[in-house]
Amino acid sequence: LNVTEEKFVLDTLEGCTEYKSILDVVVNAFYAQDGRYCPISERNLYLVICYLATFQLEEIGLQHFSRIVKSLDTAKMQKFLRFFFNDLHLNTWIKDEWSHFYDSVYVKENWIDPLLRWQPKVQQLIEKLTDKLSNHTTTVKTSRVTQPKEFNLTVPKPRAIPLPPPTPLPVLAKRQPVPPSIYKPPKERKQLEEIKTKNIQKAKDLLLKANTNQFRCATIKPEKREVCNYFSCSSKVSIHSFHWENETVQMHHHSVSIDNMPIKLNTAAILREGALYQRKLEEELKRIENLQQGAGDPSEFLEWQKQMRGKDLEEQLAEIECRRLQGKLSHEEAVLARQNVIQENKRKADLLREKKAELMHLCAEKRLQEQKEMKELVEQVTEGHKNVKQVKAKIQEYKQQIVQQVCEESEELLRRALEEEEEKNKKRYELIQQIRAIESIPNIRHKFVDLTETGGHGLFGEMSIVELRERLALLKEAQKAAEEEKRDQIIHEKQAKEQLLLDKLDQISQFRAELGRAAALKQEEKKKSQSGERPMKDERILNLQKKIAEKTMERKKQEGLL
Repeated sequence: LNVTEEKFVLDTLEGCTEYKSILDVVVNAFYAQDGRYCPISERNLYLVICYLATFQLEEIGLQHFSRIVKSLDTAKMQKFLRFFFNDLHLNTWIKDEWSHFYDSVYVKENWIDPLLRWQPKVQQLIEKLTDKLSNHTTTVKTSRVTQPKEFNLTVPKPRAIPLPPPTPLPVLAKRQPVPPSIYKPPKERKQLEEIKTKNIQKAKDLLLKANTNQFRCATIKPEKREVCNYFSCSSKVSIHSFHWENETVQMHHHSVSIDNMPIKLNTAAILREGALYQRKLEEELKRIENLQQGAGDPSEFLEWQKQMRGKDLEEQLAEIECRRLQGKLSHEEAVLARQNVIQENKRKADLLREKKAELMHLCAEKRLQEQKEMKELVEQVTEGHKNVKQVKAKIQEYKQQIVQQVCEESEELLRRALEEEEEKNKKRYELIQQIRAIESIPNIRHKFVDLTETGGHGLFGEMSIVELRERLALLKEAQKAAEEEKRDQIIHEKQAKEQLLLDKLDQISQFRAELGRAAALKQEEKKKSQSGERPMKDERILNLQKKIAEKTMERKKQEGLL
């Protein structure tokens, strides 16, 4: 078995073992009623068919289920399916017996209803099996003995052995030379570099413009501003001496009313930015106090750090240029290696042509030998056809004996089927009469309920429905009062939070204005320092350029030789 079939067999075995109790109910009833004459050795066969119909019919589909049923004995499957998919059986004793093992609602929804839904299609399958049985019995009764006739075979004429035409040797197409444009740099690369340079210059201009012009956002009306204690203490400090290099956000020079803000910051952003500016202000005040007490100024260290970073940047640029030239050098070496491979391939192609000619000669000789063997085989087959008449006579006698045995067995099966059908119809009629008698009995149920009385179960805290409703009303009123108190508390907290945010926005607007001016000055100094620098070439770059020129000359000489 392959993997899919093995999984299907294992799942079926597991399901039959798990639901054996409810499957035994159906199979035992079948052996007691319709299957009295069926051998007990076929019990597992009916268990498997019952499991597939109940639990796997939705998954495998009716077509696959029909294929499994048709591969088995037609009479047995027709009898069992007709017994199992009976509406009366499913709705009465099968449902009741299965409810002893599982919940009745679960049994009806998951097992009985799907079986009733599939019942019309399975009934069509049962009718096909019944037609197959009836056709089989009728054809056996009206069959005639087949009279064999000899085959009128034509004698084949000897054919001439055609000689295969000589196959022309394949000629390889002439290879086109490599175009010279491959070894030239493309124009698109130069255009992309020009566009990249223009975009970088444009971005720098936009950055300088953004640093000089501030955003119109997060400003507060003058009448709502309040001066903080810590800001009045640090009013003597010059804000222009701050060295905050990471700040780039700036505010507008003119005061704008808070009603015209184009951008609205959320609460978390305002508090986070206010805490950042407060921390930086404390650090600057601490730095100035240290300077007053005699501490050193870190400006010299920052200048040295800036120079060292510039040197590191120049070394990185030189390293990048070296890698580019090394890649170009490896490309030239790859072109030379490709040319050597082309010459080696030409030599191998000549050897393959010689081997191919030898193989064609051997193939022609082998084909002639096979044709001679086929002639001898045809002569042997014609001699064997002469002894066919005696074998046909023996086969005819054997078939006649089989037909007689089948006719006798079919008559016996038909007689048994008629007796079983009559007995089943009698039992069905009796069961219908009993069900109608049970349904005709009236069922009267009246119960009067007093809402003021308790249930009388003897439990602690037992109360009537009226008392329960009164207590629920009191609980709802208490819950409503607690909600009103909580709502008032939230409103007071929200007002205090809004006042805190207004104070933070006032502080942030002041800091942003000063930081924008400091960033603009720093950008101008950086441009002036960059204009005086000129890149220097490294010795490794010069050496790589010389090697590339030598390899290019060598490649051109090799192309001339080729």
